[in-house]
Amino acid sequence: MKAAGDQITSPLIQGTSSPSPQDDPTDADNSPIEQVALTVPVTDDPTLPAVTFRTWALGTLACVLLSFLNQFFWYRREPLSITAVSAQIAVVPLGRLMAAAITDRVFLKGKKWEFTLNPGPFNVKEHVLITIFANSGAGNVYAIHAVSAVKLFYKKEMAFGTALMLVVTTQVLGFGWAGLFRRYLVEPAAMWWPQNLVQVSLFRALHEKDKRPKGGLARTQFFLIAFICSFAYYVFPGYLFPMLTSLSWLCWIFPTSVVAHQLGSGLHGLGIGAIGFDWSSISSYLGSPLASPWFATVNIGVGFVVTMYVITPLVYWLNVYKAKTFPLFSDSLFTSMGQKYNISSIVDSKFHLDIEAYKREGPLYISSLFAMTYGVGFACLSATVVHVFLFHGSEIWQLSKSAFQEKKMDVHMELMKKYSQVPQWWFMCILLVNIMATIFMCEYYKDQLQLPWWGILLACGLAMFFTLPVGVITATTNQTPGLNVITEYIIGYLYPGFPVANMCFKVYGYISMKQGITFLQDFKLGHYMKIPPRTMFMAQVVGTMVAALVHVGTAWWLMDTVPAICDRALLPAGSPWTCPGDHVFYDASVIWGLIGPRRIFGDLGYYSAVNWFFLAGAIAPLLVWLAHKAFPNKRWIRLITMPVLLGATSQMPPATAVNYTSWIIIGFLSGFVAYRFYRGWWSRRNYVLSGALDAGLAFMGVLLYLCLGMEHVSFNWWGGDADGCSLASCPTAKGVSVKGCPVS
Repeated sequence: MKAAGDQITSPLIQGTSSPSPQDDPTDADNSPIEQVALTVPVTDDPTLPAVTFRTWALGTLACVLLSFLNQFFWYRREPLSITAVSAQIAVVPLGRLMAAAITDRVFLKGKKWEFTLNPGPFNVKEHVLITIFANSGAGNVYAIHAVSAVKLFYKKEMAFGTALMLVVTTQVLGFGWAGLFRRYLVEPAAMWWPQNLVQVSLFRALHEKDKRPKGGLARTQFFLIAFICSFAYYVFPGYLFPMLTSLSWLCWIFPTSVVAHQLGSGLHGLGIGAIGFDWSSISSYLGSPLASPWFATVNIGVGFVVTMYVITPLVYWLNVYKAKTFPLFSDSLFTSMGQKYNISSIVDSKFHLDIEAYKREGPLYISSLFAMTYGVGFACLSATVVHVFLFHGSEIWQLSKSAFQEKKMDVHMELMKKYSQVPQWWFMCILLVNIMATIFMCEYYKDQLQLPWWGILLACGLAMFFTLPVGVITATTNQTPGLNVITEYIIGYLYPGFPVANMCFKVYGYISMKQGITFLQDFKLGHYMKIPPRTMFMAQVVGTMVAALVHVGTAWWLMDTVPAICDRALLPAGSPWTCPGDHVFYDASVIWGLIGPRRIFGDLGYYSAVNWFFLAGAIAPLLVWLAHKAFPNKRWIRLITMPVLLGATSQMPPATAVNYTSWIIIGFLSGFVAYRFYRGWWSRRNYVLSGALDAGLAFMGVLLYLCLGMEHVSFNWWGGDADGCSLASCPTAKGVSVKGCPVS
């Protein structure tokens, strides 16, 4: 039996092995993507009601709870990401209870507006819409990083109304990009969105009558067992034994060696040999490894090894950019002597860079890993554009030419033809109104947001340009290359010295695109589950608005009530409120916005050579494409996806080495071992297991905080140290003195 990736039926399809329907008439009801064919149903019941009282009540509740919990936990040292899978599971008994308990009386019977609160048994289409609501609250609202940076790090004022409008306009802007590109990223079978298969598998497990195999378990039984195990186990890494997050055994063998700690630390070093037994750290940054296609996992693994174990050590131990003066792995900003940079001293009263003060303080330095992750970020960006042009350009052009022509559809598209599509003008109206509202807001609150009107238009242009190439990568590999670096770079050159303008430009140029990708992914989920498109659109719009309000409200409440939140210098030892993601966002606003790329990566900067990564990233896909043309029978060459490989470490920092090492191991066991040698088990269990692990972790994580965290119940022992590598953050240059580190 062939593994994923042994055959390729279309240049847009990567990592599949089934023949397409046109090649095998007996398989006409299946998708050409084998993973989809094994998971997604090919039937539809259009009589099932989707928009019901239960949908509104449970959907809104799920959206509010997930928005609150995800924002609440995002400020913590190990961010706990509670996915929509948790809500997807929790609402089933509630939906069935409502179906059994609520009156089935028909109100306004015989009238135009007749309705009932209970249209019958709780059905799968209601369940899908509730999950779409939950998806709106499941993600991190990136624009809140900008609010946190202004209020907590720069210690400046921002009105609640300004923060709310910033978040809402950023989130809603993505609808426009989704509307423009849904034809390319939702309708084609080749755009299969691997992450959706986890939720589809769960829907089937929870609603279909699954015959128990002889001597085995039904899907529901397997899910319940895995859920209970995940729930019970998380009490160990989540409370009793935090060291399970990163077992860095090299540090234990050499407890007094700085170099050994740098090499072995999973949280503050290269993570050689480090492994974590904590699902929250495994899935927190890269998503579930069980949902990643094997070829994408390989690309990420190779990219991680090259960046972490080749480029970064060479830069550090050759002392490039005075690397030994600083920690090997750190997201902090430093002076030339290895001390933390005093950012407040170079900000003037108008929230702008004080040039004279900057000259007195001296240039800003960053750790070698931080510099190299920016470099591979540059390479990833140029590689994305070149890769999509070379490998997918002709098919995108064919789709564009056939925009108004009939074309052959897969079974799912055929089933969706019976439903009314969302008119394009709905998306365009939202897009234009939102752009005008954003320009008005930025002009009206210019003192707070700093971004001029032309910056909004430029950010929208970047988002529109990159949505299609990034969407193709996401829809086929389950990994999303980020635009954060290029948006920061461009506005930093055009408008230097204004940190808030830089942050706002980034959220409008990058996050609106990312939000558009999320909407497209949800549209594909509805496509797989045969939800009417207009109903999907309604759920997404309402869910997005509710989630934005709750996220902002939760963040505002925490910033006002948690003492010294995000301030590592003032927080008590062991406090979880360290805000790793917000620290990286703030550092980026200093590098790209306040000081500006010209003084760091440009002709006035110390790291100007890093710009060569742009050229390297553009050349890399070209080399793969040439190799593919030269050796067309070597199909594995076609699976080398440079945007994924080069973007593997885009989450670092705040992601750490152990997040990757553990993720890659699990991805290998699922995507290669189970998929190749235990295909039957994989098709029935893989995605169900992923959902159960997510859900069990989420419920225990919330329970631990409510029962123990809020009461500050804790105890100290050696297993309570999450890493055990206290010297990993020490510099190794001679004469550099840092508190807690031996002097070289």
